[in-house]
Amino acid sequence: MTKRKSVAVIGGGVSGLAAAKAFDERGHRVFGFERSHDFGGVWELSRSYPDVQTQSPKDLYRFTDLPMPDDYPEWPKGPQVHAYIHAYAKKHNLARLFQLNTNVLSMDRRADGRPGWTLTLEAAGKTWTQDFDFVAVCTGQFSDKNIISHPGQDAFIEAGGQVMHSSDYTDSSLAKGKNVVVLGGSKSSTDIAVNAAKNGAKSVTMVYREPVWRIPYFIGGINFKRLLYMRAQEQQFNSWQPSVLGKILSTVFKPLIWANFRGLETLLKAQLKLKKWDMVPDVPIEKDASCSLPIVTPGLFEGFEDGSIKPIRGTIDRYEDGCAVLTTGDRVPCDVSVLAVGWKLGVPYLAQEHQDKLVDADGQYRVYRLSVNPELPDMGFVGFNSSFCTILSAEMIANWLVRYADGQLVNQPSDQEMRDNIEMMLNWRRKERPAAQVYGGLCSAPFHFRHFDELLADMGATVSKRSNPLAEQFSYPNADAYGGYLASTPQYAAG
Repeated sequence: MTKRKSVAVIGGGVSGLAAAKAFDERGHRVFGFERSHDFGGVWELSRSYPDVQTQSPKDLYRFTDLPMPDDYPEWPKGPQVHAYIHAYAKKHNLARLFQLNTNVLSMDRRADGRPGWTLTLEAAGKTWTQDFDFVAVCTGQFSDKNIISHPGQDAFIEAGGQVMHSSDYTDSSLAKGKNVVVLGGSKSSTDIAVNAAKNGAKSVTMVYREPVWRIPYFIGGINFKRLLYMRAQEQQFNSWQPSVLGKILSTVFKPLIWANFRGLETLLKAQLKLKKWDMVPDVPIEKDASCSLPIVTPGLFEGFEDGSIKPIRGTIDRYEDGCAVLTTGDRVPCDVSVLAVGWKLGVPYLAQEHQDKLVDADGQYRVYRLSVNPELPDMGFVGFNSSFCTILSAEMIANWLVRYADGQLVNQPSDQEMRDNIEMMLNWRRKERPAAQVYGGLCSAPFHFRHFDELLADMGATVSKRSNPLAEQFSYPNADAYGGYLASTPQYAAG
């Protein structure tokens, strides 16, 4: 019988809730720790900027056993996603497992020599240590703000200017009557630029380093989920360890694959008028597709057209009185500077000697199935396998991780098998698919089907594909179907 474990779940966002449910339903004692006052992670309302909404349609951004409400729009807004996350926590009574307003200060191997980890925790001014048999790290990729500064910033602020991280832009009135500069080319930057323009900003300038391929919600009138999320489309990218048949088909269909992607690029250039705005990327779209591929914010290119948003390619060099001076030499009027420069990736509370085993010098993470490292036993990550269907990805890896922790995978890997696979995947990212190095290599997109296939095979699922081969090949991942696949895996309970 599987031994019941005490399991720490760090983080109360989507990944933490998925992990807490997975370990709890197998009979483990789960102790969840969330540093903020509420569940939700990036969707917690105090961390969300106005008008934030999902990049994925609602039928892709969901748990297997809880559809989003019918009255939600196709791309739900932040408060709706936050409410949905709470509905999931309520359905599975997960609040009883979590302690909010609790920080994890450090994490190290247990001093008593037993398997597991010791966490140093802090809440309400008190600090204590607690031992656990297993730790699920679920703080994801968007936990700590990436804070940067530029010359002249202090004087700029003293003179009344404002400089803030994108997550601190929580009130649209900040933009009213102000000259707003948004630094960055991600979706958060374009969302904020559009929001500022719509809420009375005197001027809005979006400053970005390099053009990237952007995907509108509808490409030529077709919902992008029906074009980019298909298994058939995924198979056209250069995946890891292709089969002999895969190599043959790739060679035979290479001209058609090339034409497919050139056609997609042509559609995007025409629909978004990328040449007009000097925003045609240098990298072919099939080589660039990853988790960093942003969705076009509605109103962005319309803002370019009517002049309410001005895009400039470059970055901020320094601040001067009432303006941001760019590397292009442009002096842009600036009262409010919003830095949409992302988040720091890492596990800062993990002792350095363990971090050194986890992350290579070039920032690439050494994780098997994007979740575990054989040099760091009794722990794993949920949420490091980001994708275009992130909630489903978290739920899949959480179910895999509890079985891995319990030795209940049908294909339970040895330490050497994990090391070999990690080296293979690192080599593939570094030499064959550089775009896969984004976020430290912690992204399964655009290979979510391949990633899920591996997880289901490890778990011993007797059903892993839809009965209709056309639907399986030419449709996007179906959360209800994946719920059935998980149910077809061997079931057990710790005790």
